[in-house]
Amino acid sequence: MADWLLSEHVVIAVAALTGLLIVVNAALRGWQGWLALKERELERPRPEIEGGAGGTGAARIELADLKERIRKLEAIASGVDL
Repeated sequence: MADWLLSEHVVIAVAALTGLLIVVNAALRGWQGWLALKERELERPRPEIEGGAGGTGAARIELADLKERIRKLEAIASGVDL
């Protein structure tokens, strides 16, 4: 009656289940670590844009200015006169 317990198929199945449990456990720990990292990133205060823009309105103005500069540089690079 104990022969089926030591059968080759049973040993392989138990080993496969054990390996699967180890992989799933490692994946879950990695997922929890990644979520903790993202939570810390969200809690951390955001850095200011260079130039000292304090508010979001000033930051938007600076971004618009940078986009305009990029457009002008791209126009110059392609040979278009402004």
